[in-house]
Amino acid sequence: MKTLRDIKCGETAKVIRLNGVGAIKRRIMDMGITKGTDVFVRKVAPLGDPIEVTVRGYELSLRKADTEMIEVE
Repeated sequence: MKTLRDIKCGETAKVIRLNGVGAIKRRIMDMGITKGTDVFVRKVAPLGDPIEVTVRGYELSLRKADTEMIEVE
């Protein structure tokens, strides 16, 4: 299982599923990250947290813990 955290800077991945539960999963979905969405990793902070991604035409910063809940291919 590959997560969004494993994707390197400059690569694009497609979301397969979200592993979070309850409010955490809802928050990720409200940001536009849903099954089948392409996510481009723009930048990674020097210590690895946060990760800046482009989703549906806008930039978004995600915590490492949140990116581990997003399975990609």
